[in-house]
This record gives sequence, C-alpha cells and structure tokens, in this order.
Amino acid sequence: MTLVSIRDIHKRFGSLEVLKGVDFDVQEGEVVCLLGRSGSGKSTLLRCINLLEKPDSGEIRVFGEDILNTKDVNAYRAKVGMCFQQFNLFSNMNVLHNCTVPQQRVLKRSRAEAEEKARYYLQKVGMQDFLQADVRMISGGQKQRVAIARALCMDPKLMLFDEPTSALDPEMVGEVLNVMKQLAEDGLTMVVVTHEMGFARNVADRIVFMDDGVIVEDCPPSEFFENPTKEVTRQFLRHYLEN
Repeated sequence: MTLVSIRDIHKRFGSLEVLKGVDFDVQEGEVVCLLGRSGSGKSTLLRCINLLEKPDSGEIRVFGEDILNTKDVNAYRAKVGMCFQQFNLFSNMNVLHNCTVPQQRVLKRSRAEAEEKARYYLQKVGMQDFLQADVRMISGGQKQRVAIARALCMDPKLMLFDEPTSALDPEMVGEVLNVMKQLAEDGLTMVVVTHEMGFARNVADRIVFMDDGVIVEDCPPSEFFENPTKEVTRQFLRHYLEN
C-alpha cells in the first residue's frame, strides 16, 4: 500500500529553485533514506511532506489524502511524526511531561492514558530512568531519544527524520541509530534524511539520492553502494566513504 505519493513537486525560495519536479513514493512499512549533498533538496522534500513548507506546484497525497488542500493541518500532522536535528523539546518540562502534554492537547487523551503511553515509549528508547529529569540537563543523545519517544506517543503511521544525528557528539550517534533501527525492525514506515552511510546501507529498504533538486537514483542499498549509475553518485560516495 502506498502511504506517500508525490507528483511533480516544485519549490522555490526567491530565485532559487530547490525542488525541480520531484516524483516520490513510499510504501507502507518501508524505510527510505534520502541522501545527497547539502542543498540538494532532501530536507525541503521532507518538510513538504509534513506541510512545514508548501510546494509551489505539484501534488502530495499521504494516506490517500490530498494534503495540500487539507482543512486541518494539525490533525494531519498528528498522524505524521517528525524528528529534527535540534530536538525541539519543551525546555520548561521534564522528560515525562514532554511526552504527555502533546497527547493531551492534540489527541485529547486523559493524563493517565498519556502517561501510560509515554512510559511505554520512553522505555522502548531506553529513557525509563529519566522520567522526572530536566531536559536541559540530559545529553544530546538522550534528548533525541526523548524526541523520538514523544513523536511515537502520537501513534504516527509515518515517521520523518531530518538528520536526527547531525547535532550529536560521535559517541551519542550510535544510541539514536540503534533506536531507529529497532523502529525499522518493528515495521514503522520511515523517511530518513541522513549522512549516516552505515545506517542507510544496513537499514534502508531504498535509497533515494538527490542532487540539485531532482532525484538521481532510486534503488535498493546494495545497488546504490555497489553499482551506482550516475557519476554524481559515484563522486558523492567517494567523498563520504573516504572521510
């Protein structure tokens, strides 16, 4: 079943055309990694899926719904979890409240229901011992795991990750990638913008490689890493695999 269907998306910022006619699908249960150099359009594509950016033209259907004409953006976003580079946690709340308040406000869950769900997902990401911790006092890796748990508490059918490890110290990257790998194994549909080549190679079902606002390659990881068809892809891989 197709969860995300994008047709001929164009997006400009002033005179700069960032997306130049992108076609992109995601199937239920699939893990898709979006790769490309900075400025290739991959984060803009992700933000269009979550309506943080609105394309200038084209069509986006998610769960069969024409989301560009949706009447209730918040209801739509409640079904699509998103994790950013910078966590976006509520700094005035502890770990548990970060995960319960959105459920109560958006999904109208009772405090007891919200806490039960939060405890379940915080345990799943290994943060069960930090329920009362001040989020300003925990590490970056821990913050990102709380952000993932908070998104999962909303029972999303689709999770979007925009370079979730890029703001982390190297020793914290692995703990976040392990959580994401477990989510993939659990069958959650995920679209991940990342520079983590090991994760892309070992966890993704598909690699979508973007360059200059268009999709250049769309194939399984084995094909992408071992037999890329375009010279721009080979240059990208040489740069990342040599560093």
